[in-house]
Amino acid sequence: MLDARGLLCPLPVLKARKALKPLPDGAELHVLADDPAAVIDFPHFCTEAGHVLLEQAERVGHLEFRIRKGG
Repeated sequence: MLDARGLLCPLPVLKARKALKPLPDGAELHVLADDPAAVIDFPHFCTEAGHVLLEQAERVGHLEFRIRKGG
């Protein structure tokens, strides 16, 4: 799990990219973020990088994203 709460665009996506890099294809990363721009940034990042955004949810005080690493 990556806790990117308190970070502003583009840091949550940059941290997610770094966290995904060493993972094998098909691995999942769960990201917590509270930057409102994340709802735009994460879907775009996943599409551009070939990953799959499995889940995007709004929770009390933060957003959650579940990403499957593509290959």
